[in-house]
Amino acid sequence: MSTPLALNVADQPMETWADPACGTVRWQSLFSQGSTPTDSLTCGVAHIAAGETFALHSHPQAEVYFGLTGHGRVMIDGTAHALSPGVALFIPGGAVHGIPQADGPMSWFYVFAADAFSQIAYQFQTAQAVALQTPPSGLDSAGAQEFPDVL
Repeated sequence: MSTPLALNVADQPMETWADPACGTVRWQSLFSQGSTPTDSLTCGVAHIAAGETFALHSHPQAEVYFGLTGHGRVMIDGTAHALSPGVALFIPGGAVHGIPQADGPMSWFYVFAADAFSQIAYQFQTAQAVALQTPPSGLDSAGAQEFPDVL
């Protein structure tokens, strides 16, 4: 059962993939069942620095990116889409998407129609086709880097 909840992104820990082949993107989860008394939506804020990557990947759930800071390109099914403050991108379920290399620092709000982040079955398009069954279990919050001056 969900309850109303207010969170400040500045109070949330920075997370990243345990396997660098998935990219160097970092994120701060906001609402995700199991971590918060919420359901139906999973969301947070993602961050990437110049030269960093978010490996091409897909998942069954549709996703929305909403640009907060910086300017960059998100590849969606082979087409580059500009992401900047105030721009929303709808990414259909199953679409291959990611940021092959960030030109500069940027951050974006993301949201999935799922109860928990652990329900997002990521399929990365890497040489070994990394398939993560439950992304949060492979995260190392203690080793995550801080992302200064983004929000």
